[in-house]
Amino acid sequence: MRIRLAAVLVAIGAALAVSASVFFGPQPLSKDAFDAQYAVAVAPRNGSAHVYHLGHSLVGRDMPSMLSQLAGGHEYASQLGWGAPMRGHWVGEVQGFEIENAHPRFQPVETALASGRFDTFVVTEMVEIKDAIKYHDSAKYLALWAKRTRASNPDMRVYLYETWHSLDDPYGWLERIDGDLESKWEAELLRPAMAEDGVGTIYVIPGGQVMAAVVREMEAGRVPGMTRREELFGRADDGSQDQIHFNDKGAYLMALVHYAVIYGTSPVGLPHALKRADGTLADAPSAEAARIMQEVVWKVVTGYGPTGVGRKPAG
Repeated sequence: MRIRLAAVLVAIGAALAVSASVFFGPQPLSKDAFDAQYAVAVAPRNGSAHVYHLGHSLVGRDMPSMLSQLAGGHEYASQLGWGAPMRGHWVGEVQGFEIENAHPRFQPVETALASGRFDTFVVTEMVEIKDAIKYHDSAKYLALWAKRTRASNPDMRVYLYETWHSLDDPYGWLERIDGDLESKWEAELLRPAMAEDGVGTIYVIPGGQVMAAVVREMEAGRVPGMTRREELFGRADDGSQDQIHFNDKGAYLMALVHYAVIYGTSPVGLPHALKRADGTLADAPSAEAARIMQEVVWKVVTGYGPTGVGRKPAG
């Protein structure tokens, strides 16, 4: 009887495994196979990128504008929402759609991809990231977006923008950034998505890693005039601390990391006094602080393989 029961359990286990492969896709890439995707550097940019941003308020309007200014005025467009998951953009359920996209750089993602004008696609997931993975099928929709972009342009470079959590996260802001990169962004988004046929390599814009690295420099007293992490984050209308959205200096920092990854070029020496998307002057870091930000960005970007930067070029 025990033998029969064991056999039944084995059969059930096998059936569940088959079912999982049908409904949840192939097994995620192993860590070794994932790392191997980034063994060779991305070819450097030859001219300006044409960038499409898909996401939410941790992209915003000002950061893509600052990125374009750093790159000498490259073409860009976006589609945003309030805390929008990748799934929401895919199925057309995006909170705050009309408000967040009421600006000249908005272009519906379907129109943008159909135009064939964009060669760079940057997508990010909502936060809380573990909730996005659990309730919004993050890996599935990352794979779907990657396939869709490559169908519009086989040479499209696809990037996942890694972000951060609320400053008042009960588990610790730095601790979450440190721990979630491999356990969430890699293991539960990138590795499952890239195991799907037709997805290809998805590169990473390590926004959270850069934010954490610069905060550590600030709090160690190594960034002139900036000593607290809150100095990279905004204020609510009532003057209270915004716990997650960057201010102008934070937007500048994120523009630097996007530039370094997308162009494969050091941001050291780039301008630090830029404009917001509406043409007004942004609140800029000092030249000395900006220089340290730029150096930290380049160190993080070249030290993390999935950026595709800093590895041995092909040939």
